[in-house]
Amino acid sequence: MEALEGTQRVVIENVKPQLNCGQYPIKRVVGEEVTVTADVFSDGHDEVKAVLLYHHVDSENWQEVPMEFLGNDRWQATFAPDSMGRFEYKLQGWVDHFYTWQKGIKKKFEANQDIRVELQIGAQYMEEAATRTDEEKRNKLHAWAHELRHNSSPAFAVELALGTEATDLMYEVADRKHISTYNKVLQIDVERQKALFSTWYEFFPRSASQEPNKHGTFKDCERLLPRIAGMGFDTIYLPPIHPIGRAFRKGKNNNPTAQEGEPGSPWAIGAAEGGHKSILPELGTLEDFRHFVQKAQEHGIEIALDFAIQCSQDHPYVKEHPQWFKWRPDGTVQYAENPPKKYQDVLPVNFETEDWQNLWQELKSILIHWIEQGVNIFRVDNPHTKAFPFWEWVIAEVHRDHPQVIFLAEAFTRPRVMERLAKVGFTQSYTYYTWRNTAEELREYMEELTKTDMREYFRPNFWPNTPDILPLTLQHGGEAAHITRVVMAATLSSNYGLYGPVYEFGINTPVEGKEEYWDSEKYEIKHWDWGRLTKIREVITKINKIRKVNAALQTTWNVAFGDVDNKAFVCYAKWDSSRQNKIVVVVNLDPYNSQAGWVRVPLKELGMPLQGQYLMHDLITEHKFTWTDEWNYVELRPHEMPVHVLRIEEANKGMGHNNLDDTWTPNQ
Repeated sequence: MEALEGTQRVVIENVKPQLNCGQYPIKRVVGEEVTVTADVFSDGHDEVKAVLLYHHVDSENWQEVPMEFLGNDRWQATFAPDSMGRFEYKLQGWVDHFYTWQKGIKKKFEANQDIRVELQIGAQYMEEAATRTDEEKRNKLHAWAHELRHNSSPAFAVELALGTEATDLMYEVADRKHISTYNKVLQIDVERQKALFSTWYEFFPRSASQEPNKHGTFKDCERLLPRIAGMGFDTIYLPPIHPIGRAFRKGKNNNPTAQEGEPGSPWAIGAAEGGHKSILPELGTLEDFRHFVQKAQEHGIEIALDFAIQCSQDHPYVKEHPQWFKWRPDGTVQYAENPPKKYQDVLPVNFETEDWQNLWQELKSILIHWIEQGVNIFRVDNPHTKAFPFWEWVIAEVHRDHPQVIFLAEAFTRPRVMERLAKVGFTQSYTYYTWRNTAEELREYMEELTKTDMREYFRPNFWPNTPDILPLTLQHGGEAAHITRVVMAATLSSNYGLYGPVYEFGINTPVEGKEEYWDSEKYEIKHWDWGRLTKIREVITKINKIRKVNAALQTTWNVAFGDVDNKAFVCYAKWDSSRQNKIVVVVNLDPYNSQAGWVRVPLKELGMPLQGQYLMHDLITEHKFTWTDEWNYVELRPHEMPVHVLRIEEANKGMGHNNLDDTWTPNQ
């Protein structure tokens, strides 16, 4: 009995959001709302009140938000964290005897019952409350209590007791000595805005030279900054920039034997020149890299580096720390394999080593080294092949002193593994978008990401291609497929990226029978015509500019799909928190044929009446149309423009037609 709190009558349960019963924090960015719901109830018929309390872990002061009663014992409250770092929140509830009394006396008064004794009880509640507040409020409460005890008009007394002023003050000074607190303090990791909204461009710096047959440098990369910034990208992701191993170096098209002069894969990290903290000499010096980072910042771009925990056989770690690798009975070191694939040029790190603590500290020091050079974003290569406890520890360690750092998990693997990586701390995650092609697949996947608990911790980053992946849709769909896939990536997810410039140029020759690029840039230096203009590049530039000025596209979470009568179409809407900015996207998923049909705009989700006219502004073509009610006719021709990105603007009854059949005009 001593362990029981016999006077605490309120039950708090079914609290959402929380992950793994509170084991992991949910995710938000600064200013992004957190809506907490819970079942809060008590025995009997007494009324309860509930509050949400939250604070930054560096502050001892908890801020309180009253919870709103939704019905059927369900309560809700919302708050928005105002700074980066770890926040905590908890719930409390108590029996509110004064509010219970208020509801009772209202019913008795309306039933013409004698309420003189009831008024005496109300006066007692006010007098007790007066002992818990300051002099000004105490005097006010005593005056009200006197009115309840001595006023000859029951109607006046009831009006006073039920009034807003009395209700608010009695709530403020409520007796909470028997308060119940939810049995867990839950947590939120709050990151900067870029965690939720970012636009990534990947290229190989060694291919940045404007001169044929010449290795690119960071100086060459600087010359590309105006081009990439002009296309609307705010993040440049570079594959590994470290020395490349020579032992078992891969040649063109993943040939196991490199020819003289072939540069090898940059993911085979480490050589005599150094390892993960060194720079490939052909790219330049550390000072050159710092200068490149600074110049990128001047263009509104951040540099993201690849953090690949693997080594070539020439990496200094192999000799200095052989215990960090697996050795086979014949005395050779175990290289990476994914049978039947062999990666002889890459050695995986052994996370089961007895020397794991020193290994962890060294890997953390790599991140700190590059943070000190101005890097605050890391794309992490294959994190699913490294230990979960390591990621949970190292991300927390980095965020303790550098909360601005963003970690993107490049983990194309099993769902539960991807989800676990997000839970243990990764800011953003690669996704299955690359292989979601039909309208049904896209809708199902987006609803999984945004309508389930994944919304609380898994921030998707949509990539239509990577140096490793040339999806079948891009292999066969040509220019139209490249346009639809990038537009959907950019409008469905507020974080998206692409591997260029091959995407802009529509390069799509595959390795036969595989989803891989032939003549992959992973294994050779390319010479690109960086000034080349294409329709794909124009659309990318347009959609990036559209994203920047439309808040509806700066969050992933607000999305609703509309019905279609043609399976070649997908239609969806996005909106901002105030529902002032509303976007509707219609896509022809058939890259070969013109398609026509009717689409239903999800007007209800957009907060609009189901009947009436409204102006649609196509942000790609700049044409404007009037649509009527929910269902409207669309025709999309892939050889002209296979998508519509429409902003809903004011109604305009002077425009009569409601079909979309416009053509694409370059350079509009």
